[in-house]
Amino acid sequence: MKCIEIREYGGPEVLVPAERPVPVPGAGELLIRVSASGVNRPDVLQRMGHYPVPPGASDLPGLEVAGVIESGDAQAMAEAGLTVGDRVCALVAGGGYAQYCVAPVAQCLSVPAGWSDVEAASLPETFFTVWSNVFDRGRLQAGETLLVHGGTSGIGVTAIQLAKAAGATVIVTAGSDEKCAACLKLGADHAINYRTADFVEQAMQLTGGQGVNVILDMVAGDYIRRDVECLAEDGRVVIIAVQGGVKSDFNAGLVLRRRLTITGSTLRARSVAFKGAIAQALKLKVWPWLESRRVQPVIHRVFPADEAGDGLPSGAARAHALMQSGDHVGKIVLSWRAA
Repeated sequence: MKCIEIREYGGPEVLVPAERPVPVPGAGELLIRVSASGVNRPDVLQRMGHYPVPPGASDLPGLEVAGVIESGDAQAMAEAGLTVGDRVCALVAGGGYAQYCVAPVAQCLSVPAGWSDVEAASLPETFFTVWSNVFDRGRLQAGETLLVHGGTSGIGVTAIQLAKAAGATVIVTAGSDEKCAACLKLGADHAINYRTADFVEQAMQLTGGQGVNVILDMVAGDYIRRDVECLAEDGRVVIIAVQGGVKSDFNAGLVLRRRLTITGSTLRARSVAFKGAIAQALKLKVWPWLESRRVQPVIHRVFPADEAGDGLPSGAARAHALMQSGDHVGKIVLSWRAA
């Protein structure tokens, strides 16, 4: 099969086309003939040497795929209501940048009715992450207010749509007026340009001085101090990345007086059982929104995975260059020609 390897740690140019044997599914697993692979910031971190591969996972990058089931554990598939030939999307711990990928059956979901494989490949990583952190860990409820940092990222556009569908008010931060406008078009109630306005001051004004209930934070660093300042009583901030650094000074007195919760999580190394539980929640609560198009895919650009261009050795390399530029709104996806 064709795949994309990390030749060495470094810039986008280290992502090169290669050939490897087709992987073999084991107990509780299935093999997907991949049509499309989602691109995510953890892939960029892995390429740079900052995101270690979990034990037993493929060293190929790629955490989400969509395609057709080729083979697998018949009993596990039957119990999940799946069979050979079904179209699925899957969250994987690695190996997604390839024409074939092994996935745990529990982490696979049927492609929503009417959706393309490219659209479906944009779902698993961000939807699993947002559901686990905003709704399970952050306990967002209808009528509450969610603040999302990085509203035009893959995570951001997913959080906007899921929170709105669940009945919450959504405030986002973004780095330009154009990106703020894009967030509003996706359904955000308010968008703050963090380069020209203080998000703490703005969030407090927008909530009538009460503060926000939940914050989804991909920045960390000094943002945690500011998050604490704009949380409502019993508010929760959930950290899912540390792009701004791992250290922060914050007012612990506010945490005490307002009964705040500061928490966080990573998903890649969690157990199949844990991820499978998220998959079941998504199937029950979110998949109906997708099938009715109440929640829509937001695809910024699709690259042919292994085709060179723009001086880079692969479409995957060009996809990573775009992601690092920050010029995208929504998801970036790789497409694979038929094996």
